Order: sequence, then C-alpha cells, then structure tokens
Amino acid sequence: MNVCVFSSSSNGIAECYIREAILLAGLIAENKMTLVNGGANVGLMEVVSATAVQKGVKTIGVIPEKMKQHNLVSDKIQQVIISKDMPERKARMRELSDAYIALPGGFGTLEEILEVITLKQLDYLSGPVVFINTNGFFDDLFRQFEKSYAENFAKENYRKIYFIAKNSTEAIEYIKNYQPENLGTKWDDVPVKF
Repeated sequence: MNVCVFSSSSNGIAECYIREAILLAGLIAENKMTLVNGGANVGLMEVVSATAVQKGVKTIGVIPEKMKQHNLVSDKIQQVIISKDMPERKARMRELSDAYIALPGGFGTLEEILEVITLKQLDYLSGPVVFINTNGFFDDLFRQFEKSYAENFAKENYRKIYFIAKNSTEAIEYIKNYQPENLGTKWDDVPVKF
C-alpha cells in the first residue's frame, strides 16, 4: 500500500511534531507500506523521509521543478519525480497513493489534504483520509468543519470522508482496517433553489 503523507516544510517547529513524524515513519515501515510525499529536504517531509529510508521503506517524492532549482530535493528519497508545477505535483502524489495522511503543516499541507477531501466528496477518490491531530494542531480547522455542518454548507455524511487520529498508531490502524463506503454524491438530496 502506498501512503501519501502531507506535512510541514518548516524546520522551526516544536519537538512533539518531529517525534510524531518519526513514529509515523516507523509504523509505515512495520506495515511494509510505501511512503509517498513532497520530496523536499525540509521540515517534517525530510523527517518522515529520512526515518522511513533508515527503516527500509520504499520512498517516492514528487517535487516541482522550481523547488529543485532551489536545491530542496531530499537525498533521502529513493525515487524522485520532478513535476512541472504544484498542481501536477499534487495530482501525481494522489495518483500514486492508496491512502492519505496529514501531519501538521502550513498552508500547503492544508491545501493538499482539503483537496483530497473535496475529491473524495466528489467521488474521484475512495481511499482513507486521515488527520493526525498532534498537540491539537487541527482543532480550529475541525471547529470550522463543525460550522459548515451546522449551517448546511456540508452534509453530515461527509464526516465519514476523513478520520481524526490522536496519533500515528490510530492513523495506521484506521488505514489498515478501512472499508470504503458509498457516501452518495454532493448533489444527492439537493435542496430546492431559492
């Protein structure tokens, strides 16, 4: 199974996030999974890649040409795929992957995982989607999700699109036991227009 891990490119983050990334890479190794990520040599991306390789995991990194020009390609990645830009990078990462995990990260991480949720909502993807909520990092995002449910911008059923894990152990267990279910489409039971 290929597991895509979206995560921070910042080196200035707290130790608790680094420890969780190391744990996740170890669990990917224990379960003989392949790591797919953004292929950069910074932040949690590099932590996950370096730990995974050290533990014998096959690693695939997809990184845009522009980032390669800035010498940001990890030398820990076994297979590096250079994309022309960010949209191609994200599409390639999704195509290569069976499951999707978000570790804490900035705007790029949020964009990547929210795009995966949107594509699953629209029935373009069917694999498991997991947030690892280290240190309550995503709590405010989940409050925004709750507002979307409460005010009918998102269907209650969409809670099943993603799983909120307290840690990497919960995330990997969820992925291993995941059973896809038909959630209908975004347009089922559309309210009458104004």
